[in-house]
Amino acid sequence: MLPLSAFADEISPDLDEQIRVCLAHGVSHIELRGVDGVNVLDLDRGARRRIRDAIIAAGMGVVAIGSPIGKVAIDRPWDEHFERFKIAVELAEFFAAPFIRVFSYYPAGGEGKGPVAPHRDEVIRRFQEKVAYLGDRPITLVHENEKGIFGDAGARCVELLRSVNSPKLRAAFDFANFVQCGEDPLAIWPEIRPFVVHFHIKDAVRGTGQVVPAGQGDGQIGKIVGEAWRGGYRGFLSLEPHLKVAGHSHGETGSDLFGVAVAALRQVCAKADVPIALPPDGAA
Repeated sequence: MLPLSAFADEISPDLDEQIRVCLAHGVSHIELRGVDGVNVLDLDRGARRRIRDAIIAAGMGVVAIGSPIGKVAIDRPWDEHFERFKIAVELAEFFAAPFIRVFSYYPAGGEGKGPVAPHRDEVIRRFQEKVAYLGDRPITLVHENEKGIFGDAGARCVELLRSVNSPKLRAAFDFANFVQCGEDPLAIWPEIRPFVVHFHIKDAVRGTGQVVPAGQGDGQIGKIVGEAWRGGYRGFLSLEPHLKVAGHSHGETGSDLFGVAVAALRQVCAKADVPIALPPDGAA
């Protein structure tokens, strides 16, 4: 069965509450993006140790560092940004996380300030440098298709992945983000499928872009996850519901709506005959 993970900071800033709610719903791993309102890249060493100890004590793990790497304008100083990337790698090693979530840059000046396609060569060069830095570390960068970046559309995601051409760079498939970019995730799926090693479970309605529980939008989650499962996918389904706040740099769901999000995903997967991790007996 497929394991579940979550951007647990959507539940609460408080780590104990994140862990409690995740365990109650059968979520075994965290996609670590923030704790106590502090971004994962800004955690001091004491906070890192405290978080790791609590996660291990709960019998959980960290599937990915939910970094904001690449979610900046392409004309921001590269050296400074690369140093931030090195922190993400350090964190992945510290938390034994196999993945680092990354993005592929806004155009010069920031989101919506112009076309990003002309920056193709620089985007690819930066990813090649990041992949080279990883070396033989057991870490993979997973590129998330985000609105307004180079890899927002399916075709450019595939172009990036093929151009870098490294097993150290793969795709985190975000259903809602494709919908919000005016694309049909099901149409994109066949070409990007060989690169997908991670799913972000978030759904949205075509036209309005409203974020909704899995299966209630146009993300085609059931069909795609079903095809992935039958094709041998055994990775994580990572909940990123955004049901209360769908912000530019963060999402908020809360513990109650997180339960709604998990229940919706379970219903979608049941209809698609995809077995997923169960909550403990007597829990949600």
